Amino acid sequence: MPTISKQKVALSAAASGWSSRIMGLTRVLAGILFFALLHNPVQAGQSVTLAWNRSPDTNVVGYNAYYGVASRTYTNTINLGNTTKATISGLVEGATYYFALTAYNILGLESDYSSEISYTVPTTLARLQIRTAPAGLVVLTVTGQIGQTHEILATQDFKTWTIIGTVMIPAGGSLDFTDTNAAGFPKRFYRTR
Repeated sequence: MPTISKQKVALSAAASGWSSRIMGLTRVLAGILFFALLHNPVQAGQSVTLAWNRSPDTNVVGYNAYYGVASRTYTNTINLGNTTKATISGLVEGATYYFALTAYNILGLESDYSSEISYTVPTTLARLQIRTAPAGLVVLTVTGQIGQTHEILATQDFKTWTIIGTVMIPAGGSLDFTDTNAAGFPKRFYRTR
């Protein structure tokens, strides 16, 4: 028992020294943490890249990323190792995520969280290409994320839009939709929603 106690005391002393050396680290991480979206249009979700400058503390041997969908409630942790850039994948479109970093030493003792940043994952917009076909038909090619549903709307005046169809993007990532009523209008404009 006494040896365990001594080990705990030694560890506490090391933790105390570590803590005092890295107290300012959270401010450093807060000022240098940034991110950029890496568009990844696959069903598994989107991703974001976190990047930061290396800590000036020579005792830092790695970093952890914490994130979740509520501020200061991190449900996910990733040990990033001794790197200054990491890609977090599997993010859900339209969701807002909150990120913070910690630095750790060789004993695994962590700094406090850096300042938090938030990121809302954008939704993938559909692209619409229009081409004419024989007999006055108009073929609309809708390209977007697999499994997403889009309404196709048409108008003559940009004021009144009418839903002329609904499509779900298949495994190939695009789908042709034919407006069989196009010939009945002198002009017609299209959009997706």
